[in-house]
Amino acid sequence: MNQSIKKVTVLASVPIFAIVFVAVVSSVQANALTTTTTVSSAIGSIITLLTSSGTVNLDSTPTPTGVQTIASDTITVSTNDAAGYTLKLNETSAASALVSGGNSIPATAGTFGTPIAEVANTWGYRVDSLGTFGAGPTTGAANAAIGAIKFAAVPATASPQTLKTTATTATNDTTTVWYGVAVSTATPSGTYTNSVTYTALAN
Repeated sequence: MNQSIKKVTVLASVPIFAIVFVAVVSSVQANALTTTTTVSSAIGSIITLLTSSGTVNLDSTPTPTGVQTIASDTITVSTNDAAGYTLKLNETSAASALVSGGNSIPATAGTFGTPIAEVANTWGYRVDSLGTFGAGPTTGAANAAIGAIKFAAVPATASPQTLKTTATTATNDTTTVWYGVAVSTATPSGTYTNSVTYTALAN
């Protein structure tokens, strides 16, 4: 700010003195102030679940002593959930057997806790390195001799079995589930079917 100056002249019998008044303008700097704003964006958790084909074919030509056919289904999961996902398997309905009209192929007596080798005229599932199934690797087979590889019955609808649990986001994360049927000529011809359900849950 500019300074202003005033001059005053005093007339007297004494020597003249020039009195100068100087107006001094001082400024005081304001204190600096700060504030903050939080920018928030809630990202929703999403998950996708796919199977390789939606159908696993276990076509077999039985023999008196029995044959075993094995094929796989690949489940693919993607999720942006930071805590990962859990994949589960269960029967779609209360039925546990493969059914063709009035005929059926029962589920194996093996369980997730105690899987067993299939015997003739049973079917089941396995996941390599899960529980006590064993590491495998399992491979597909068509009308092969019934082997020692272990299978379990697909769990009931009300008691789904956890196949996998992850702890971070996933992009096209795959799990291979193997299905096997062992049949002899005691099983009548026909197309035997059942349906299983996979459920992927964000953690």
